[in-house]
Amino acid sequence: GPCTECSCSSSKEMDKNTKNSKKKEKDDQPFIPKIFFGTRTHKQISQITRELKRTAYCSVPMTILSSRDYTCLHPVVSNSVSNRNEMCVELLEGKNGKSCLYYHGVHKLTEHHALQCSYGTNRAWDIEDLVSLGKKLRACAYFGARELMLGADIVFCPYNYLLDPQIRESMDINLKGQVVILDEAHNIEDCARESVSYGVTENQLRAAREELDFMVNNNIRQKDHESLRAVCCSLT
Repeated sequence: GPCTECSCSSSKEMDKNTKNSKKKEKDDQPFIPKIFFGTRTHKQISQITRELKRTAYCSVPMTILSSRDYTCLHPVVSNSVSNRNEMCVELLEGKNGKSCLYYHGVHKLTEHHALQCSYGTNRAWDIEDLVSLGKKLRACAYFGARELMLGADIVFCPYNYLLDPQIRESMDINLKGQVVILDEAHNIEDCARESVSYGVTENQLRAAREELDFMVNNNIRQKDHESLRAVCCSLT
């Protein structure tokens, strides 16, 4: 049978009790929702964070979600005109034996305390502050802002980050049980339409039709591709 006399028995029991108590403490802690504050433009986020600095809540942990267009620090990717996202992904995947030095320094930006100390205690910060600190620490401001979301009480972002399901998923935004504030909400209808709309050119439709013709003629999932080809034909 199991030993009951030696010290290992009591230590196992203590470990078990400790784990149970920690689980109980975690279960007993009340759920505190985050505040997701959505605006129409990045410029409006700057205005709101400037106002936050003037309030009694200026020291509350916060973050600002934005695109790589505003936060990428990599000298090659940031100077790219159209394919920043693709180039960033390639660096993260280590294609061609290259990686992003700034991404590996993200941990330097993941402490709210360190960020606030850099720009004065009890002070909210703007995206320019984060980018400036990222350059100083050689740390990625884009992924740093996403990491800061885990411990933030207030998350500022453009409307589409909250309305577009694909962006929500890619940014790991979970709105269940959270507080959502939308500034100038009369613009929401346009933003919602844009989130579920997609634009294509006539040349793209013709190219898609040619590919679908090939699929149908070679009996590759013919039933599925015939209906898609019919849509392309009707649109062209």
